[in-house]
Amino acid sequence: MLKRTRPVLLRCRVLRPLSPRALPQIRSLAYYTSTPRKHADVFPSQIEDPSSAAILSSLRSPSKVAQTLTEKIVQRYSLGLAEDQYVKAGDYVTLSPHHCMTHDNSWPTALKFMSIGASKIHDPKQIVMTLDHDVQNTSESNLKKYRQIEEFAKKHSVDFYPAGRGIGHQIMVEEGYAFPGTMTVASDSHSNMYGGVGCLGTPMVRTDAACIWATGKTWWQIPPIAKVTFTGALPIGVTGKDVIVALSGLFNKDEVLNHAIEFTGSAEAMRSLSVDSRLTIANMTTEWGALTGLFPIDRVLEQWLRYKATEAALYQNGGLSDTLTYTRFSHQRLDELFANRLSADKDAKYAKNLHLDLSTLSPYVSGPNSVKVATPLDTLASQNIPIDKAYLVSCTNSRASDLAAAAQVFKDATKNNGGNAVQIAKGVKFYIAAASLPEQRASEAAGDWQAMLSAGAIALPAGCGPCIGLGTGLLDDGEVGISASNRNFKGRMGSQKAKAYLASPEVVAASALHGKITGPGWYQRPEGWSGVNMGEGIITAEEALQNIINQLDGKIEAVEKGIPPEQSTSVEEPSIEILPGFPEEVKGEIVFLDADNISTDGIYPGKYTYQDDVTAEKMAKVCMENYDSAFQSIARDGDVIVAGFNFGCGSSREQAATSILAKKIPLVIAGSLGNTFSRNAINNALPLLEIPRLVQRLRETFSSTQVPASQQSVKEPSLNRESLDSPPPAAQAIPEQEKKPTRRTGWTLTWDVKRSKVIVQEGEGGSTWSQSVVALPPNIQAIIARGGLEKWVKKEIEADD
Repeated sequence: MLKRTRPVLLRCRVLRPLSPRALPQIRSLAYYTSTPRKHADVFPSQIEDPSSAAILSSLRSPSKVAQTLTEKIVQRYSLGLAEDQYVKAGDYVTLSPHHCMTHDNSWPTALKFMSIGASKIHDPKQIVMTLDHDVQNTSESNLKKYRQIEEFAKKHSVDFYPAGRGIGHQIMVEEGYAFPGTMTVASDSHSNMYGGVGCLGTPMVRTDAACIWATGKTWWQIPPIAKVTFTGALPIGVTGKDVIVALSGLFNKDEVLNHAIEFTGSAEAMRSLSVDSRLTIANMTTEWGALTGLFPIDRVLEQWLRYKATEAALYQNGGLSDTLTYTRFSHQRLDELFANRLSADKDAKYAKNLHLDLSTLSPYVSGPNSVKVATPLDTLASQNIPIDKAYLVSCTNSRASDLAAAAQVFKDATKNNGGNAVQIAKGVKFYIAAASLPEQRASEAAGDWQAMLSAGAIALPAGCGPCIGLGTGLLDDGEVGISASNRNFKGRMGSQKAKAYLASPEVVAASALHGKITGPGWYQRPEGWSGVNMGEGIITAEEALQNIINQLDGKIEAVEKGIPPEQSTSVEEPSIEILPGFPEEVKGEIVFLDADNISTDGIYPGKYTYQDDVTAEKMAKVCMENYDSAFQSIARDGDVIVAGFNFGCGSSREQAATSILAKKIPLVIAGSLGNTFSRNAINNALPLLEIPRLVQRLRETFSSTQVPASQQSVKEPSLNRESLDSPPPAAQAIPEQEKKPTRRTGWTLTWDVKRSKVIVQEGEGGSTWSQSVVALPPNIQAIIARGGLEKWVKKEIEADD
């Protein structure tokens, strides 16, 4: 039952395994700091409470423009900003991230890096390489690739973590590369996870990674930013996994698609979310459709960081590690972090506001085969759904705390069985793999790892494995699996004819023990429970009042600081300069692709993706083949494509963009665009615009019905396991009575680049109207004018030489 409230308004070294004997001692120590603490000028509760902290932060902030936490972090890592220019959502920026991680795709990235003429990495300290995806594969070809990556890392003095050390995202967090208040990127879609420790993490495609290797920078467009506010506290038996499974399944109408998310909430709510829970939630914001999932830099995080700093110092002082972890986690660095803690300004603007009362949640299960379907555990448990395989794997939920929760299920069952050891249900296989070697060592030291092995669990090396459909234990035809990982898309973990569910570690363990989907019985529904309290908008009357006060305060501050009523990113808006090689105007007839969720497979069929001999002519011929075979005979050179919403969703194949260019289409417009497609398009010199109003107007004229809002499971391309994939889209949706998925409209569109506007002529004799569009800044113009990011990088390298 749901209750929606109405809105009111990486240097190279092979790292030695951690000493299991030392871990229990270290984990029992409290943190310390040798740096004298300053006397606080506010009460601790004011610092811990997000609302008070935001106000205090704004009082310290020299900014003239209110910014979200996302915008403040991006501001720190943006290059070439004008004086008094403050970034905001929608802005294109030149970004120099704190770190950039690549994994098994490091060798393809290295090949691209070398192909553009680069010979040295711009800043070796900026780059981290990990091997984690295909670690069970001992074929000569895979081992050769792994050797090539390690040799490349050693040659360029890049930090490198070998196969078996752990999953890259977990390494980035536990080794301190993903640090609060910084921006770190990775060529993998789950880099969102870094947000769990207050680090803005977002995915980049391989071309971007190669660009960062060569120049230290790339481009980024700041997404619209959504705020998710938590109230209440998690009940016993409810976990961070339940939170994100519920969010993905209850807010399942693409509310946060291609958004940056900032999580905030009451002090009670945030205290109930441990850092491990936050990492889980941030990790799966990818499946929810978001590009980032950022938690605040608060007291909960500080306690975790202090422990990590103490642990790192003890390892270093005790000679237990030759890593440089202690340089990334140090109490001095943490003192500086919290003395100048970043937080959102009190009057920062968000594109959306969602809220969820954690106290009204119960354990949830996702699926089958879709993260958009979330069902309370008790509902599924009553259906006695038998399972064949269970998985406690992945960077989402395989840290020591997760392993402990799962092990407790077997320990409790043994106790209830008179001390006689219990076994996993007959016919069920239970696979376990830690997120990293240190997490496994900690689990072993606590006895949790052995508890699961004794019950019959099958151990796998620390790595991605079954989560991405690689290695041992995949689902076979007709099997049902339940996993603590992040994706259950059809065919993701094995057969297309299998069913996959997602749940918390304890629910997975209980299901393995009993042979059916069930829980450990730790959760008790509160008396008087009437449903999940959630919604979109502002939560309470008090918050509504505070919102009004914040707006008034913002206006008063603006007057005091001399800021015009209409906020902008700069006190003086820069004029739109047109760089040599970039057209001042793009004009063409509109060809309307009247469908939402046109995937990259619809644009460029997967069967051609891994063929290296496809010519430009062939690419042009097969462009849109899977969407509409008639497209070839309808579209002409120079046409402007206008498509529906979420155009270019799905896998990360660059050919989806290059095939459109091969078709000689100069401009693509959509109601909204898939993020990875957008990056690939600009990286390959294809301009894009988002104009929802144009799509709506075309539908008013040419469509007879509304596009159905159905959400269905769509299989993931089988050869897409090393790519930066985004969640499979909803089913491609075309108006039911529309007989022409591709239509020549007779309408003409002119994009006046200099004035940042489009002019639409609705056919001969029809009305003419215009609309402002996002200004294309010089950095993006330069990439497109030079023929794409690779050619831009070559020019940058030549300039440096």
